[in-house]
Amino acid sequence: MDDKRIVLCGANAYEQKYYFNEQFNGIPDSIKDELHIICVLFTEEVGGIFTIVFEEDGTLSLETNAEEADIYYDEISSGLLVGEIRRKRQDLLESLSLYYRVFILKEDISQLLEDEA
Repeated sequence: MDDKRIVLCGANAYEQKYYFNEQFNGIPDSIKDELHIICVLFTEEVGGIFTIVFEEDGTLSLETNAEEADIYYDEISSGLLVGEIRRKRQDLLESLSLYYRVFILKEDISQLLEDEA
């Protein structure tokens, strides 16, 4: 499989389940709790399936989709809510990206911090 993307977490409104990738158990519990809340509230509000995914380069993608027959899924609200999460949780998303690049991709943290400055 060429796809080098890794799911961090997600929620499924159809099965009413939350998933957290155990590969990232090193993330503090408070952050795990915040991710859980974000994912579950998203699917409660708009339905469907919501996932937070690390791209190959360490950036985060917020993805949502729904079953074709789901007449309750609100695509417009979905897009608006993704934008709101990106704005309100920008620091969290950037920190998770940095975590991924340092602990998973094994990039040099001093170089990453220099690039940010």
